[in-house]
Amino acid sequence: MRLAVINLVGLSQSLLGEHMPGLTKFAEKHGAQSYRPAFPAVTCTAQSSIITGTSPAQHGIVANGWYDRENAEVRFWKQSNHLIHGEKLWDKLRREVPGFTCAKLFWWYNMYSTADFSITPRPLYPADGRKVFDVHTQPMGLREEIKSDLGPFPFQAFWGPAAGIASSEWIAASAKWIEEKHSLTLSLVYLPHLDYSLQKDGPGAPNIPSELGKIDQVVTDLIRYYESRNVRVLVLSEYGISPVNQPIHLNRLFRQKGWLQIKDELGRETLDCGASRAFAIADHQVAHVYVNDPAIRNEVRTLLEKTPGVDEVRAAADVWETGVATDRAGDFIVVSKPNAWFTYYFWENDALAPDYARTIDIHRKPGYDPCELFINPAIAFPKLKIAKFLLKKKLGLRGLLDVIPLDATLVKGSHGRDNVSDDERPMLIGSSFPVKTAEDVHRAILACFDASPAAAGKPARLSSLG
Repeated sequence: MRLAVINLVGLSQSLLGEHMPGLTKFAEKHGAQSYRPAFPAVTCTAQSSIITGTSPAQHGIVANGWYDRENAEVRFWKQSNHLIHGEKLWDKLRREVPGFTCAKLFWWYNMYSTADFSITPRPLYPADGRKVFDVHTQPMGLREEIKSDLGPFPFQAFWGPAAGIASSEWIAASAKWIEEKHSLTLSLVYLPHLDYSLQKDGPGAPNIPSELGKIDQVVTDLIRYYESRNVRVLVLSEYGISPVNQPIHLNRLFRQKGWLQIKDELGRETLDCGASRAFAIADHQVAHVYVNDPAIRNEVRTLLEKTPGVDEVRAAADVWETGVATDRAGDFIVVSKPNAWFTYYFWENDALAPDYARTIDIHRKPGYDPCELFINPAIAFPKLKIAKFLLKKKLGLRGLLDVIPLDATLVKGSHGRDNVSDDERPMLIGSSFPVKTAEDVHRAILACFDASPAAAGKPARLSSLG
């Protein structure tokens, strides 16, 4: 038995139908289920729950990034697989399946894992300040080999204002490429396309049917390819996308209370988390609030509970008890209402915003910034500005590509809540194993390698989703 698991990010039941005919037909034939998303319902947490079959209380991934209390630094979108505690899916299967091999293609935490093959986006950062787009592979020699055959990974299409179908097409091509060479037992394939338009424009935007059609062609072609090689296919997602129209700026509220420490750096403001009494690390519809001064803990919670757009305030210790999750999480985990989401913004005057605020900089910002999907509409000739930057870069000169807007109202879609409507829940297609949580998806994947009658039951009907 060989299996391919295609992670189609952002897929929910509401998107299936006439605009995704290929995947809808696959779901009707092989069965589909929706399940309660992981908490928080964000990429790194959801994938870690699927990979380990455990909750954040055990695997420790409480968000896409968090505040490292020991180093007094915010660390977002790190890639070491060692950050995930617990035994991984491929290690369990390797013990049970003779000759087992696994390829992990663009799933997160994809560096230094024990998977046999991995490919993940990873720029190069030379000492002269440049940023060179590239991928990281395991084995290392795979990198040049695959780029020689497929061309360079279209990094600009993976994240930023130019994000689009090209990155998912390249990843799908890489999945075929590595399958051709190694006939893998398990392939884990991440296709990010739906995430872009659904967050940027919202689920109900006029362009969404076209974007659904684009990714439907890619995933349907990949399914056909795998099936032609007698590889079973599962399609899953990590979360659905909710329409939003209300950004919440917790750090600005904290600043008004005098709880933030703001530092002047060359005429711009930056946030000094270690010296702040309380601050928020924003991640879509969830924010981790860290309280460095215990004396204001109750006051912080009261403020959060009264903040417009906030739905819940959960204490980390109540959610996950003691352990790695509570060590990493904020003292409070704040959940927005369905139509709201959290920004990381801490400045009050846009003229004083840090230099990274108007750039694509996923590691430096103290929180996730979906505005990186936009070009600032106030820039009269954005293509000319970008061309000048690229020319300077080609000449070996440094520059700042400051084209990202600071208007959070542009964002029309978000995710992160675990209490969502049925049509916004994530999905598992192709398995009859009953799934209610992300941890159950892990067990459904394991069940594909179990030849017992109980694991090979009839597929769930599409009409029975819920």
